[in-house]
Amino acid sequence: MPSVRESSEVVVIGAGPAGLTLANLLRRAGVQCVVLERQSRSYVQRRQRAGVLDHAGTRIFEEAGLAEVLAGMPGDSTLEIRVDGRPRFLDVPALSDGRTGRIVPQQVLVGRLIATFLEGGGDLRFDAAEVTPHDLDGDEPRVTYRDADGAVHEIACAYVAGCDGHHGVSRASVSADALTTYSYDHGIGWLTVLADVPPPRNPLFAITSHGFAAQFPRGPKASRFYLECAPDDTLDDWSDERIWAQLRLRLGDEDLPAGPITEKAIVEMRSFVVDPMRYGRLLLAGDAAHIVTPMGGKGMNLAIGDADVLARALRATLRDGDGEPLDAYSATCLERVWNYQEYSCWMTEMVHEAGDATLAGTFRRGLARARLDRLFTSEPAARAFADLMAGG
Repeated sequence: MPSVRESSEVVVIGAGPAGLTLANLLRRAGVQCVVLERQSRSYVQRRQRAGVLDHAGTRIFEEAGLAEVLAGMPGDSTLEIRVDGRPRFLDVPALSDGRTGRIVPQQVLVGRLIATFLEGGGDLRFDAAEVTPHDLDGDEPRVTYRDADGAVHEIACAYVAGCDGHHGVSRASVSADALTTYSYDHGIGWLTVLADVPPPRNPLFAITSHGFAAQFPRGPKASRFYLECAPDDTLDDWSDERIWAQLRLRLGDEDLPAGPITEKAIVEMRSFVVDPMRYGRLLLAGDAAHIVTPMGGKGMNLAIGDADVLARALRATLRDGDGEPLDAYSATCLERVWNYQEYSCWMTEMVHEAGDATLAGTFRRGLARARLDRLFTSEPAARAFADLMAGG
């Protein structure tokens, strides 16, 4: 039996970008919420993930009065696409009529969102074990968990926001026949590397017959690298020496310095969507509802967009008695989700197939090169690309 019984209007499960953005927006709207996170605060604040906040995501924070969480973060800029060592540039801000985003490492944004929420009196509980939602299909849902001292808490609430990622308990609490899932395996792998190496002047994609590579800024003295690899590769297949040799080869930069590698991981290049994003009193947001490949940088932006739509809908329901926005929550979010999935898939295929003919054959390599060339020869094509990068 629970040793502590509590209540809140909303219980948010997960303290990633979706959960923390939602919690801050709900606090600003005067809606009571409790955030439960199974990991420690130090783990959450160290966790490295995305690093680009698009214009649409930037605007969400600015319009909510939370611009301070983006303070000092540089705006995005020209994108370099290096094809067989030849640099080509897209001025994304100019092509999108000045709609710029920010270069924001996820761990920095998460740390600031945590601080802002707690400083405003928010209720955020780390090290919450055995988090379990109950009675989601009824009018009185509740969430139980065990705290670090072993006490079992039961929180009665009006709604549960599942923001705990692809492998979290929220979506797993829904019977499989209540949701339709869509998934797609892109048939490639990515190795991601965080290293203490000065960042490039511009975000960089490199397309070669040796495979795709990329380099992105992660602060003034660090870079995030990506290397296309076989889908069944493991970290044991990639020594530091092989990583730096392949980066120099694919980036066309023999002088690329080798710095300390602080993180290595294999990225699963898979897309996933669940429909609907609501089950009774449970609302799914972020990676709990959809996964998009890192290509295009839309994962964190989709999570923040979900949180914005959900915060507005919950406020309308709980404060104004208007349930229509919450009824439309799933459809509203999924329209953007599918749009960004198409963009990410299109871009993934283009940059990989334009370089490596073994992926899909020489004919598709020719098609991909034509698509790529069109970005530099057709202003409407370049503007459409920049519009998707900037977000709605």
